[in-house]
Amino acid sequence: MYAIVEIAGQQFKVVKDQKVFVHRLQTEEGKQVAFDNVLLIGDGDNVTVGAPAIDGAQVGAKVIKHLKGDKVIVFKKKRRKGYRVKNGHRQSLTEIIIESIAASGAKKATPAKAEKKAEPKAETKPTAKKATPSKADDLKKVEGIGPKIAETLAEAGITTFAQLAKTDAAKIAEIIADVRGNHVTDTWPAQAQLAADGKWDELKKWQDELNGGKAE
Repeated sequence: MYAIVEIAGQQFKVVKDQKVFVHRLQTEEGKQVAFDNVLLIGDGDNVTVGAPAIDGAQVGAKVIKHLKGDKVIVFKKKRRKGYRVKNGHRQSLTEIIIESIAASGAKKATPAKAEKKAEPKAETKPTAKKATPSKADDLKKVEGIGPKIAETLAEAGITTFAQLAKTDAAKIAEIIADVRGNHVTDTWPAQAQLAADGKWDELKKWQDELNGGKAE
């Protein structure tokens, strides 16, 4: 028996005794955890499909340990400007082991219907993931802002050009104080305002004169 279940915003195909790495859970190590957003269960030729989740179905698991993933290095460089920014990131993860898959109370569909319904689900999942980022702006388009700074600003509630434009440069510097590197925030609000107004040509022309967010 296998199941397709949503855990911490991700979909996984799981079987009993399988170890899975998921986004960090709040459950303590060694504790049991249950996931009831089960989208599909397969048992031989019998396939049960939810709409979107299967009523009464549940996947039980045990938290083995919390850990961090491998470090990812993001290096940003601009030629002939002396601009180099290097940042590292390690995703917080939780390792779990699948202990049970229960389909109690589920309404079963025939294999043919299950096949037909399963295909759209695979296509609609990426669309759902893309919907969240569309609400925020790509702050890295501001000269001097790298992935780590953009992430730090987002954690502080600054996710759009308009919000960045309204934030004082000194306040921005205070927010990113723990990000390694020498960051000059003086022009960031003005750059963000141009981006918020859609004045990309004007912004690009100005950025060609900047070095790491400051005038050369």
